[in-house]
Amino acid sequence: MIDADSLITEHIDIWTTAIKKRSATGRGNNKKIELTGIKKLRELILELAVRGQLVPQDPNDEPAAVLLEKIAAEKAQLIKDKKIKKAKVLPDIGEDEKPFELPSGWEWTKLGLIAEIAPRNQLDDNVQVSFIPMPLITTNYKGSHGQEIRKWSEIKKGYTHFSDGDIGLAKITPCFENSKVAVFSGLKNGYGAGTTELHIARPFGEMISHYFVLLYLKAPQFLQVGKTKMTGSAGQKRVPVGFFAGNPMPFPPLAEQHRIVAKVDELMALCDQLEQQTEDSITAHQTLVGTLLATLTSSKNTEAFSQSWARIAAHFDTLFTTEHSIDQLKQTVLQLAVMGKLVPQNPNDEPASVLLEKIAAEKEQLIKDKKIKKAKVLPAISDDEKPFELPCEWEWVRFGLLFKSFSNGLYKPSKFYTEQGFISLRMYNIQNGEINFSAAKRVELNPNELEQFLLEENDLLINRVNSKELVGKTAIIPAFQEPLVYESMNMRAKSFINYISAHYLNLFMMSQLAKDSISSFAKEAIGQASINQGQVSSIKTPLPPLLEQHRIVKKADELLTLCDQLKTRLSAAQTTQVHLADTIVKQVVN
Repeated sequence: MIDADSLITEHIDIWTTAIKKRSATGRGNNKKIELTGIKKLRELILELAVRGQLVPQDPNDEPAAVLLEKIAAEKAQLIKDKKIKKAKVLPDIGEDEKPFELPSGWEWTKLGLIAEIAPRNQLDDNVQVSFIPMPLITTNYKGSHGQEIRKWSEIKKGYTHFSDGDIGLAKITPCFENSKVAVFSGLKNGYGAGTTELHIARPFGEMISHYFVLLYLKAPQFLQVGKTKMTGSAGQKRVPVGFFAGNPMPFPPLAEQHRIVAKVDELMALCDQLEQQTEDSITAHQTLVGTLLATLTSSKNTEAFSQSWARIAAHFDTLFTTEHSIDQLKQTVLQLAVMGKLVPQNPNDEPASVLLEKIAAEKEQLIKDKKIKKAKVLPAISDDEKPFELPCEWEWVRFGLLFKSFSNGLYKPSKFYTEQGFISLRMYNIQNGEINFSAAKRVELNPNELEQFLLEENDLLINRVNSKELVGKTAIIPAFQEPLVYESMNMRAKSFINYISAHYLNLFMMSQLAKDSISSFAKEAIGQASINQGQVSSIKTPLPPLLEQHRIVKKADELLTLCDQLKTRLSAAQTTQVHLADTIVKQVVN
């Protein structure tokens, strides 16, 4: 027998620090991280429970073999009394089917031998009962569920029947893999019906702990084998009833079943505490980092900024230990950059006001030469619109004034993609402020199309249609050895590169200041948000002198690279912790 308490306490640092970033595509949980170590600990507890390694055996317990004989007699009587139908005979369990060795007093059986599978209720039509659709069945350890009240006549046909004490297993993907299992209880008048995507087992008599059956159905061994038995097409795969009823099931004496359930209850409560403490610690850490970083952006003078940075620097190694904290640091770097707090000002730099005069003159000449069209006049920025005070020689300006033109991209359905055409940049190619050419598509274009949608070095590509969180992401077009074009979900902005650093504008668009502006006017429909040229042009933009723009970009690149290095080291450390948790589980189970 494994000393589960020692197993938890001796490796508590691994269970609580093995953390993974949660997939953004998952449904039903909005947490951004998964406490993988604690999840694995819960799975290990369940596996040890059904293997007989969680509590000691008592030689005085009535053996499972005797219990199974009594259950068989009970079943035979129910058939004789015509309370249940005689089921199909299940084959014996071969030695090669037994996945592990059982403790003394245990026996291998099958759920179909100790329970009625897919029972039916016979009730008066007017009786009120419980109705339980799949969303009301939880994935938690105790198999709890919600319910709605309906008349039996409304749900007796076309739904799965069950009653208090029945065990229901979700048979469809992904509910099966997520371990949606319920022991039905508290049903209205003791009966109910619900989703057709359930297998139901109604144990014979009181010689079986229904919650031990629940543990068996939630144990990793059952779920892993069950996934291999699923049939059907992708997204609609189901576990067959034959597996549910006929999979070899470890079966302990009844007294030990109750001891196992009690011990699992105790250990799961401990896991709940560990989980809550870990989440509280993570939340407190995030709050602390956010508070300390906010003192940088809110500092009123150089002395206050220096004091705030000194506090952070003194505890740097303990503050920036999570992906969230590093992301907070990156966003703070960007915010400091656009507030004029990242690098010192030089009074000899040509002021931003002079840059704006030169841009206006060049724009006027381009309009006169009919090289660009006259744009709609953008309103001045009033003092009450300015979110913070800028350093001397900086200016607040509308984003659109810094560009020669904005234009939306090429519309080409995916069927026009080719192997030999021009690289056509989609929204997926804008990643972390840069162009990522992996999985880039190609299109065939005529000369007029190529001229219209051709990208040039230092053009700013802006994603105009995406999710609410990602719309407005940007990247600078790099020097490239072949022509590049862009697609309709992006817009191109051509800046006055003699007076403006395109890389500074890209940094600004990644800052929270720009993101807040985009979020305020992004229109969302059917899960997609969109922005247009007029909205982007209206964004309030802090503009530094040109030489300071270059200094800001250089310093920001250094600090953002450091953040990326921290993330890489963190990812490696987290991977190691998860592997350690896996190793412990394998050593214990094997």
